[in-house]
Amino acid sequence: MNLCTPAAGAGQRRRGLVASLALCGLLAACAQPPAPRPSADPANGAWSGRLSLLVDDASAQSFNAGFELTGRPEQGQLTLLNPLGNVMARLEWSPGRAVLMDGQKQTASDSLDQLVQRLTGSALPVSALFSWLRGDAVQAPGWQADLSALQEHGRLVAKRFSPTPEATLRIVLSR
Repeated sequence: MNLCTPAAGAGQRRRGLVASLALCGLLAACAQPPAPRPSADPANGAWSGRLSLLVDDASAQSFNAGFELTGRPEQGQLTLLNPLGNVMARLEWSPGRAVLMDGQKQTASDSLDQLVQRLTGSALPVSALFSWLRGDAVQAPGWQADLSALQEHGRLVAKRFSPTPEATLRIVLSR
């Protein structure tokens, strides 16, 4: 009868338990809590939800993210979130200055439109977007917005017909 076998088995179990706990601790240390989400408050310029941008060109590029938009066309903040709710990028602007924070990289410009294009891969009518989200059917050169499902379902679809390539922006607001 070998009395060492149970002790050896217990040692292996203990090492396995310690390794499992260390792995759990490592994973917990790497996790980031989801960013706080503002409630949808159009009167005060705050929206959140999901957005999708599909550009109709040879590369068929698309962009999908959760978003939080606050402020107004002159001064505001757009935060893009991955499916887990972690911040992918943040764009902040005020008169004459815009800053894109993308991971550890920060890019400043005097052109909000330039940084929006860099962030999404396509030009977007930021001023019109604020109006559309408030339910105002303002015109944006080259764009046509469908606001018919905004009030009831929190959905907005805007299509760019010019300049080419054509693009479709879809927004679904959080309720």
